[in-house]
Order: sequence, then structure tokens, then C-alpha cells
Amino acid sequence: MSGKAEQNVVIVGGGFAGFQVAKQLSKKLDAKRYNLILINSRSYAVSLPATVRLVVDAESKLEETSFVKLDRIYANGNGETKVGVVTSIEAQPGVPGGAVVLATGERISYAVLILATGSKWTGPSGLPENEDDVLPFVTAWRHKFAKANHVVIVGGGAVGIELAGEVKDLYPTKKVTIVHGGNELINATYGSSLRKGLEKRLRVRGVQFMFNEYIDDIPEAGVVGITTRSGKHISDADLVVSARGGRPNTDYVTSLGEDALNGHGFVKIKPTMQLLNHPSIFALGDIIEWTEQKQVAKLMWHVPVVVTNVVGFLNGVTPTKKYAGAPEMIVITNGRKGGMGYFGFFGGFTLGDWFAWLVKSRDFMVSHFRKDLGY
Repeated sequence: MSGKAEQNVVIVGGGFAGFQVAKQLSKKLDAKRYNLILINSRSYAVSLPATVRLVVDAESKLEETSFVKLDRIYANGNGETKVGVVTSIEAQPGVPGGAVVLATGERISYAVLILATGSKWTGPSGLPENEDDVLPFVTAWRHKFAKANHVVIVGGGAVGIELAGEVKDLYPTKKVTIVHGGNELINATYGSSLRKGLEKRLRVRGVQFMFNEYIDDIPEAGVVGITTRSGKHISDADLVVSARGGRPNTDYVTSLGEDALNGHGFVKIKPTMQLLNHPSIFALGDIIEWTEQKQVAKLMWHVPVVVTNVVGFLNGVTPTKKYAGAPEMIVITNGRKGGMGYFGFFGGFTLGDWFAWLVKSRDFMVSHFRKDLGY
């Protein structure tokens, strides 16, 4: 790699978690000692929350605003973005440093490695890794939503709810059904007021629900009709959309041995956010094994722990700053004008449409995202 310094500090993943850490470290690391390298599969970061509108509404032109180049995040130019996909990590337990291996075969050594690869999504949120494939993927989904008569959304979590709201905004008369494995939307973390409130708001717009039902296999495009696991048939379903939750994007971490990940693919960490047997490797964001809902708001608590401990570690100090969890909060949109928010403090409370519009629904915070990335 370029740069005059001897040692590399490498961040894998340029989503919310990775670019926030890169921004902070670029201010704190001595460029004479360390090259800061952010490896991402694309040259730009994607505002993932906005993808539910991006893939439905061509008029939103979100492809022009929600994809933001990763070239302005480094203080005093102290850092670089490298486009690539990490396929494995070379490291010995207990031995500091190591290297990452890219799909091209290139090796990049590191003094410290930070894993921030986030979640892998299915359906319209699963944007392709290769930049050239992204716009064709987005255009294809827009056509599918435009052509469909009955959209069946598999999964009644935040993504499924928000997708339903977007479809109803653009196509108010289209049939939309959400199939959800639970007996209420989202999950029990958030209390009944939010779960029932969102259901009521969507029902008013004509969205239908099938609770305690599962669709195991998403049919190919062009297939009409779908049967749930229990045998219920939706005969006119002509677009079945996966809105299942994300899975940790950690296949490359298996190269550290099977004890690095738990059975669900989450990275096992200490409260200092270091890997159990690799003190020079840190992890944050959606990929960590921690009992909490996986969402971007948690980074307000993750990032300071990682940045402080990385800087300490590089200076020969044993990391002591610990992550102790974060309050649960979420804002879920219902199209451009509404939605609800939940906050887990003071015993848990919800806020309604006006609040959701103010903080999220009108533009998915894309302007804030751009500003955060220096645009």
C-alpha cells in the first residue's frame, strides 16, 4: 500500500460503523506512524435505511443522493479508501498483527484490524457488492413493484413495515400483504404500543396481515400464488418480497477458527470490543455477539469504545474502555408522512407520525448522512 508509515490500521467495511471509526481515527492517528486503510466493496457508502424508498420510487432519485463517496472522511487526508472484498484474515491467536487477504489475492498487513462489515440482506435491501451491478438491481426492483398487482412482503420487522409504507405511497390501490412469524409486528423488545400502533396505521392504508405464518421459499419472478408453511394459499400474489432480518456478514472471519464466531455467525467479543483470542482485532456494529437489536443507533455507543481502545492499544496500553450496552430505540416509517418511534428509557414510550416525519420519513436522514461523509 502507499504511504510512508510502517504500519497499517485496517478497517473492513465502509458502512455506518466503518466510516465513523475511520473518521475518528484519522483525527487521532499519527500519519507518520500509521496508514489508515478502509476496505469496502464499493467506492461509496450506502444509506441503507433509504433503500426501501430507493427500490420502489424512481422519482426519489435516491441513487443520486444516498450513495456517497468515501473520499472526504479523512482529517488532513490521513487515510485512504480501497475498493475490495476481504475473503480471509491471517492471524495467530495471541500474536499481535496479521494480514487480510482480498478476493484478488492481494495481502494487506495490519497492526490493528477493525471489523465493521454489517449485515447481509435478502430481497430489495440486498444491494450487490459490485458497483456495476447496483443500478441495474435497483431499476429491476422498481419495475417489479410497478408491474405487481399483489405484493406479499415476507417479514413484519422494520424493513417489511417500511417497504409496505413506500409501496402504498406510490401505489395506493395495490394490494399489499405482510406475512409475519410473530403474533404482532417487529418483536417483543419494543412493547405493544409500537407494535399495535404500526399495524393500525398500515391497516388504515389497506395493508393486510397474516400473523403466525411463514413463507419458506421465495418464488421465482413470474410465479403467481404462494402457500404458507401452514398451508394457507394466497392465489393472486404476483410479487413475493423477502424482508427478513439481516444476517451477519462474517464468512471471512471463519478463517480465524471456529471459536471466533458463535453458531449464528456473530463475532465473539470482550466488552473492550476486542476478539477473544486476538487482542489486535476489534469488531463493532451489527456483527458482534451482544444481546441487543442490531441497528445504526447503537454506534453512538460502539464507536467511542473502539476508537479509544484502538488508540490505547497502539500506544502499548491495555484497553480498558468497556461497552455496557445501549438503550433500545427505533423509528419506523410509514411512507413519507408518518410512522412511529420507540424509546426504551423511562419505562419505554412511543412517539407518532409527526415525530417520525421530522426525524426520518421525509428523507431518511440522507442529508445528514451526506454531511457526515463530507458532502
